[in-house]
Amino acid sequence: MEEPVLNSHNKEEYPPMHTAEHILNATMVRMFGCPRSRNAHIEKKKSKCDYQLDSCPTDEQVAEIERTVNEVIARDLDVTIEFVPRAEAASIVDLSKLPDDVSDTLRIVRVGDYDACACIGAHVRNTSGIGVFKILSHDFEDGRWRVRWKVSPQP
Repeated sequence: MEEPVLNSHNKEEYPPMHTAEHILNATMVRMFGCPRSRNAHIEKKKSKCDYQLDSCPTDEQVAEIERTVNEVIARDLDVTIEFVPRAEAASIVDLSKLPDDVSDTLRIVRVGDYDACACIGAHVRNTSGIGVFKILSHDFEDGRWRVRWKVSPQP
């Protein structure tokens, strides 16, 4: 069981949940062509992410999101970290969320061949350490789809 980690902002993070967020973001980008979540609240018990969408995903699409995230988790992908010059990182990841004062070297977190993202957070070493991803609820308002979810240890 992964324990929470304090990041550089003294915020407690739960690596399985944080890594699952990366997989959820990549799944949303692939399925809907939307940007990664602009507003995320990641906690050990449950988390939420907001996505900019034209309409609310159907029940079938919500089930497909959950199924896809769990399929990626089940692939036992290694989660790796590399440090890349900012100019080079622009060809790998979306830099639009980064603050203006970000350093010239970025920390890129990769989830196998499924996702790459500039991130300072704590992550599991392999997706086998995440558990089972479950969407708890969701709502849609004014182009913002909010999804609430959790990860639970494998049964």
